[in-house]
Amino acid sequence: MDHNNLTGGIPTSFGNLLSVNTLNLSNNNLSGTIPVVLSDLQLLSKLDLSSNRLQGAIPRNGVFEHTAAVSLDGNWELCGGATDFHVPSCPDASLRTGRHYTFIRVLIPIIGFLSLALLTWFIIHEKIPQAPFPLLPSLGEKFPRVSYWDLARATGNFSEINLIGEGSYSSVYKGKLKQVKREVAVKVLDLEIPGAEGSFALECKALRGLRHRNIVPLITECSAIDNKGNAFRALIYAFMPNGNLDTWLHHPGNQAAGRHLGLAQRISIATNIANALDYLHNDSGKPIAHCDLKPSNILLDIHMNACLGDFGIARFYVDSKLRTVGDSNSITANGTLGYMAPEYAESGHASTCGDVYSFGIVLLEMLTGKRPTDDMFRNELTIVRFVETNFPDHTLNFLDSRLINECNGAVDQVAAGTENQLIFQSLFSLLRVALLCTCRSPTERLNMREVATQMRKINKVNTGGRVPSSTSFKRLVSWASQRS
Repeated sequence: MDHNNLTGGIPTSFGNLLSVNTLNLSNNNLSGTIPVVLSDLQLLSKLDLSSNRLQGAIPRNGVFEHTAAVSLDGNWELCGGATDFHVPSCPDASLRTGRHYTFIRVLIPIIGFLSLALLTWFIIHEKIPQAPFPLLPSLGEKFPRVSYWDLARATGNFSEINLIGEGSYSSVYKGKLKQVKREVAVKVLDLEIPGAEGSFALECKALRGLRHRNIVPLITECSAIDNKGNAFRALIYAFMPNGNLDTWLHHPGNQAAGRHLGLAQRISIATNIANALDYLHNDSGKPIAHCDLKPSNILLDIHMNACLGDFGIARFYVDSKLRTVGDSNSITANGTLGYMAPEYAESGHASTCGDVYSFGIVLLEMLTGKRPTDDMFRNELTIVRFVETNFPDHTLNFLDSRLINECNGAVDQVAAGTENQLIFQSLFSLLRVALLCTCRSPTERLNMREVATQMRKINKVNTGGRVPSSTSFKRLVSWASQRS
């Protein structure tokens, strides 16, 4: 009886189906509560009620004692039942019982009188009492309103099964939000950590006006009280099904399963992020420095398009002038070790130049397959110095092993003197951009507009554009030789 567009409630007469062992009512429009009589069917071993509009308490006996035999996904207003169903507890209904009726009848007039007195006091004194928690910037009416309980239902009561990531201030859960009818990523702030509240407010402010295809879409936010009476803060983003770039570059499970990024995909991802940073620095109104660019903050959608996320420590500029490190009006920076520009450690001030440096480090990581914090990088040896020392004569010595096969074919083509030198042309161009982004002095680096322009050219050539000539290739090799 699944997929039949059935409506209304589940008939209690189903309790007479004493011999049934499988009942599938999924993907209909059934509403109301789950009849308790279903728990009396002794032979029922599999029950599928998923993707309906059922609500209320889940029975606890019979087949409902075996959560693996019952599917209830997609019924967002169910509550109670066995803990393995991962739905919120049902509200306490004891106040609606007869033994409390007299108490309620007395309490209501008292509450009404006190409310009237309190309202009168507010009018007389012409002021509003302080909120118990800091007021935060609203995202505006165009963002849907969600409550703590909406998010609890969407994430299975914030179940560990749905935990997909953890950061300095937050945990991220996968869920399905009924208001928007799509999968979402719910970023829940840990307000016991100093700085988490400020990170939430800053991320709201940063994302409120941003609209770019390579920035993770913010759906809405939630500022509420949780089930324990504590302040609750969450940001709700579009879910990115292909995870983050860090996992694709370094998780051993991907390589074992034969999943890896080819050169063309890496170029496309790097181009996407360059476009996002160019937008933040130049086209988003007041320039914004992301301040924490790294592979784990680069998320991939279903088509492997890259989107920049995590704006919890982003910094705004006080006017439209792009400031370099050392200016008195630049803003204090945070970041992640290995990706932070060297001037951050020296002055502690953020700038868009720092994002350029971080982009260069990420690009080197994508090409070498090594994190900038790899054990091999110690003392004076950094990932930048490592590449500079080996480039261009020993490029294959530091290249990610998963890209070597692509390059081996190109080596033969270069030796044969053909003009089909696309792979090496792309690699050398990428390395040139990365090294120009990671100059120690901020004034010697490219700006993000120049970086994005270069990346788009490289991506165009790599995806079927003009094949580079031998002259341009030799010119690039000459530049690389001088650089080393």
